[in-house]
Amino acid sequence: MSRESLPMSATESPDGSYVPLHLDWPGCLNARDLGGMPTTDGRRIRDRSLIRTDGHHKLTPEGVAAVRDYGVSRIVDLRRQRELDIEPSPFFGDPVYLHLPVQNPADPDHEWMTLADIYIAMLDLRPALFTSAVIAIADAPPGGVVVHCAGGKDRTGITVALALVVAGVAPELISADYALTEQRLAEEAAAHLETLTDSREREIVRGLQPTPPTNITRVLDHLTERYGSVEGFLEAGGMTATQRSALRVRLVGE
Repeated sequence: MSRESLPMSATESPDGSYVPLHLDWPGCLNARDLGGMPTTDGRRIRDRSLIRTDGHHKLTPEGVAAVRDYGVSRIVDLRRQRELDIEPSPFFGDPVYLHLPVQNPADPDHEWMTLADIYIAMLDLRPALFTSAVIAIADAPPGGVVVHCAGGKDRTGITVALALVVAGVAPELISADYALTEQRLAEEAAAHLETLTDSREREIVRGLQPTPPTNITRVLDHLTERYGSVEGFLEAGGMTATQRSALRVRLVGE
């Protein structure tokens, strides 16, 4: 594992900027610890407090062992049940595993929309489900919390963004972290395109693969416009002030 080849204790590049810690969890391509990310009040996200990854069904046995060795106390799987039925998690049935889908089975995929508009539609349709996922970070037992979906891009990106806003991270840093996913999944995305024989389907999928920072900034702007703030959205979804406080403490300390 490396924070772009820096030791684990490092949280800054030579110029003082934040450097993400990409994790070497064999099988996963998009795993990173968000520890070290600065907040607007001068603090930083605690190391090993919040980790985002792609689907754990891809983990090798060595990858599963690496997750356990990392001190993980909760794994929040955001995928739908039908995804688990096809590609189950190696942690299913383990006390650390929590399945919290952020979509209902019949929810539309909105594949004809832009990715940012899909995110907005998902949030407006299921505020309680997304809020439950954020609460699951706040009330986890001591240890690291891993949030993942299939690619660690869309549902994971949204959920992590909500949590980081509550912790006090600036939108531009949250958006920049989200954007890293495109390069992490580039080879896998290209390989998936090669399997698609229908030209229309291939173009739809191609359009949904990029992760520009504007996807997240549009989402955060929308939540502010519609709900007053990200915290207002989470309150509408059922999050209490006590739970918001617990999330901040977990991610940045007292």
